[in-house]
Amino acid sequence: MATDPPPQLVLTPIRGKPRTVRELLTTFHLVFVALDPFTNESAWILPTAARILTVFDQADCRVAWLVAGATPEECRMFLGPWAEQMLTFADPDREAVKAFGLERLPALVHLGIDGTIVGAAEGWKPAEWRAVTDRLAKMMSWRAPAIPSPRDPAPFVGTPAPG
Repeated sequence: MATDPPPQLVLTPIRGKPRTVRELLTTFHLVFVALDPFTNESAWILPTAARILTVFDQADCRVAWLVAGATPEECRMFLGPWAEQMLTFADPDREAVKAFGLERLPALVHLGIDGTIVGAAEGWKPAEWRAVTDRLAKMMSWRAPAIPSPRDPAPFVGTPAPG
């Protein structure tokens, strides 16, 4: 179950300098999809996750990928152009995934500006992801994406986050 991360947790983007969670939340909420690039499940959800994050890209929140167990180069290989189009955090030792208390990947996490988890969904359970995005949309005065869409995969449990 997702838990509030320590404010001093450092997230390392594949471009730019590492920042603490506290530094990342000075202006905007953080919404990210955590993936494991070495599993089929994360590959299956990639188009869906990209669609969801793209919807919120212009809202008053920061959208990102958190790629567990991967180096920056592996993030680029797995995400392709999405690695350059959106903020991408490499988490080669899975420290961030563990600090967020994630148990299953993929996961959608909404971290409020105060550093607390506002919403999280682990595995691909469309109703849970929809609940997170509906709440986020309401908070951002934005329109939530349709979840699931006809092209989304069937629900699945996901894979263990710790690796």
